[in-house]
Amino acid sequence: MKKILLLSDTHGYIDEQILKFVNQADEVWHAGDIGNLKVTDEIKKLKPLRAVYGNIDDKNARAEFPLDNEFTIEEVSVWITHIGGYPNKYNLRIREKIQQNPPKIFIAGHSHILKVQYDNKLGVLHLNPGAAGKHGFHKVRTMLRFTLEKGEIKNLEIIELAKR
Repeated sequence: MKKILLLSDTHGYIDEQILKFVNQADEVWHAGDIGNLKVTDEIKKLKPLRAVYGNIDDKNARAEFPLDNEFTIEEVSVWITHIGGYPNKYNLRIREKIQQNPPKIFIAGHSHILKVQYDNKLGVLHLNPGAAGKHGFHKVRTMLRFTLEKGEIKNLEIIELAKR
């Protein structure tokens, strides 16, 4: 069993509120637009991190993290990318691959809009945790957390942080 904290679009911002939830997780996943590696460095001091770079991330983030992070954990296949679209509107870059080999969970950031949507055609759970940072149009900072256990996704929760 693994407790996962999923965040995105920190844009260089991390605070005690985020770190409190980091401490409660077994692993942290970041879906891009890290903004500054101090964010991921702080997380890595506390917990294992899986991340991707986003469109605002510099050469240092791009050197440390991939564009796509595909892995299996607790018998659940996962694909994290920053700009990926959502069911019926997947980004052209990933559309063919996700149709040919769909993961159980597909994670994208970028929009700053929290979204949990099941793709019935592909049998994929699409997650976008919204934005945990303070930069952007979103009014409430959000993250997701859930548990993975023996091929199942359980206890999915929306975390609302303080307003920007």
